[in-house]
Amino acid sequence: MAFGHTRLDVRRPQQSSSSSYCSYSTTTVVVFVALCLVAVWMASSMLVTPAEFSPFQPKVRPLVRHDPPPIAGGLTNVDGGDATGEMERDVPVDPVPAKENTDEPPVREEEPPVKQDTVTESSVDGANQQQDLREQAKQPDEQNASELKEKFDEEEQAQKKDKSAEVFPDGSQAELLNETTTERGPWPTHAAESNKDTKEQTAASSSPLSYSWKLCNVVAGADYIPCLDNVQAIKKLRSTKHYEHRERHCPEKPSTCLVPLPEGYRNPIRWPKSRDQIWYNNVPHTKLVEYKGHQNWVKVSGDYLSFPGGGTQFKHGALHYIDFIQEAKKDIAWGKRTRVVLDVGCGVASFGGYLFDRDVLTMSFAPKDEHEAQVQFALERGIPAISAVMGTKRLPFPSRVFDVVHCARCRVPWHIEGGKLLLELDRLLRPGGYFVWSATPVYQKLPEDVEIWQAMSALTRSMCWKMVNKVKDRVNGVGISIFRKPMDNSCYEARPEANPPLCGEYDDPDAAWNVSLKTCMHKLPVEPAIRGSQWPEEWPLRLEKPPYWLKSSEAGVYGKPAPEDFQADYEHWKRVVSNSYLNGLGIDWSAVRNVMDMKAVYGGFAAALRDLKVWVMNVIPIDSPDTLPIIYERGLFGLYHDWCEAFSTYPRTYDLLHANHLFSKVKKRCEILPVIVEVDRMLRPEGRLIVRDNIETINELETIVKSLHWEVRMSYSQDKEGLLFVQKAMWRPNEVEAKL
Repeated sequence: MAFGHTRLDVRRPQQSSSSSYCSYSTTTVVVFVALCLVAVWMASSMLVTPAEFSPFQPKVRPLVRHDPPPIAGGLTNVDGGDATGEMERDVPVDPVPAKENTDEPPVREEEPPVKQDTVTESSVDGANQQQDLREQAKQPDEQNASELKEKFDEEEQAQKKDKSAEVFPDGSQAELLNETTTERGPWPTHAAESNKDTKEQTAASSSPLSYSWKLCNVVAGADYIPCLDNVQAIKKLRSTKHYEHRERHCPEKPSTCLVPLPEGYRNPIRWPKSRDQIWYNNVPHTKLVEYKGHQNWVKVSGDYLSFPGGGTQFKHGALHYIDFIQEAKKDIAWGKRTRVVLDVGCGVASFGGYLFDRDVLTMSFAPKDEHEAQVQFALERGIPAISAVMGTKRLPFPSRVFDVVHCARCRVPWHIEGGKLLLELDRLLRPGGYFVWSATPVYQKLPEDVEIWQAMSALTRSMCWKMVNKVKDRVNGVGISIFRKPMDNSCYEARPEANPPLCGEYDDPDAAWNVSLKTCMHKLPVEPAIRGSQWPEEWPLRLEKPPYWLKSSEAGVYGKPAPEDFQADYEHWKRVVSNSYLNGLGIDWSAVRNVMDMKAVYGGFAAALRDLKVWVMNVIPIDSPDTLPIIYERGLFGLYHDWCEAFSTYPRTYDLLHANHLFSKVKKRCEILPVIVEVDRMLRPEGRLIVRDNIETINELETIVKSLHWEVRMSYSQDKEGLLFVQKAMWRPNEVEAKL
């Protein structure tokens, strides 16, 4: 049907006299003409809905080209009113876009009535509702009204029988909206090891009613990372021997200034073209070009920075190097047995970028500014990476989760201080996993290289790592050595000398937030029902199947038996993503590459996006149940983080952020305003934020983002739950904050 067709027709039936028709009369032409005129008048009157409708109806705006169909049946809530309605049916839905193409002829506006039972008693007055309706999305087209009506009634009846099947469930009955108090695994250790005050604050917000924004006045300028560019704290360090100056040193008072844009910034090039080139003005740094240009890392090409796909150890391309590794050890089996890789000292992350071709996810990391902007280059290219360093603290990952750890030409001194840094990799590497080391000590015979190789050989033997191959690549002229971590403790127990020692039984290997590095190894699990005793299912089977170590006798995050909890979460997010996010929010997913789930739970949101050309950084807040090992077990990745602090990424590095009931939880521990400022810092201009939370938090967030000139694409509530979908603007304030 035409674009003007509405989602469903629930108008009251017209009286039988409305069904006029023209009949030919043989007696008089006058009667014929009169009857026809009456018929035309009556037929046209049927196109207008009688004015007997609830004030909570959506108002349909003109549908024009590029305007996807909006969310049907939901009510926008632009000014904080408690609008209610139904949402996320199986019908494709989209919001009204911000800009309309006036070249297209507008479609007639309609105001169809809404079934009375879809409107709750908690409605605000009609005047506020008219304000709410101004951003309500348009209705889907090209479906018959009676078919939609019938489908709607069927869904409504089904939902009355099973409320939990709703995509946007009723707040009072939705088990997937409220976490239980269950604390799984070692989570109390994370909270205890964090130095942050977790004392709950009052529920009332202390954020101001109006906001005055200023640009950050910092040395790092447009590349500012608050917890890595805290110059005052870094100057006070007594030593930088262990790269303490590259570790996190967060300001006592979180930043509330806005990071400026680089001059000449423009929307990033889309994936997969971005893997090969990015806009120079977006990351205007050339030192890495000067240092590594001859090694095919990065080159300047007019308005672009180009990435030939090379690296120090693979000058002739990353794909050849990746295939060479698998030939050296076929059991690695990229994209099947090996799904999640940790790349240490990643450079511009070409290794991880090309592993996508082998269906492998790579967590790449490197310290900020060791080679200027290397992680920023990676993220601008659309490749996962974080700024981190192996210094004095554990990396923010759980134990025994990476299938392979890789280090190409990394100059990390693995062998010194009792092998402390290599023991951290041992903590992270899955039992039976591989460490791929490609460095000059593997294949060169200089005295220094020989000495390092001998020390590494002794250390890996004492750690019970078995060297399974050492081979040289004739094309690149470099060598690799592959070590395998044991699957059980038999080698540990047979060592003539317990050096490195085994960690004490009270040292939790999964405690990773602000925990100091240990010079010890953790015993391996041997019982079949314990995580790490078995290798996960091959990819992609591991994505959908609950891990073997989730016990039905233990409650999951939402209170169900853990395997059922996992499955319910997955089914829930598949419905939400397919019924709403993919078709209902007007997102051009071809322009989305870097995604973050700020409170990931089981990683169901990321799993539901698996068929798109995106990657998702799954973040588990430090005060949430420790489900991050489950995320890795299913072939996804992520890290721990405290959202009362800044994230370790460069500005403008994510296309879409997703926050499911995060902000209401954060408000109990710290101010919400700096968290929104951090969201602004991480999001690229024109990037999107999707928030699902209670209506009080949604209203508060909406006020803040409007003051940032963000476009509110949708603000929706049902009962006490809401959804906010906003798009960041290019806007930056003119005023600069005073120099600290």
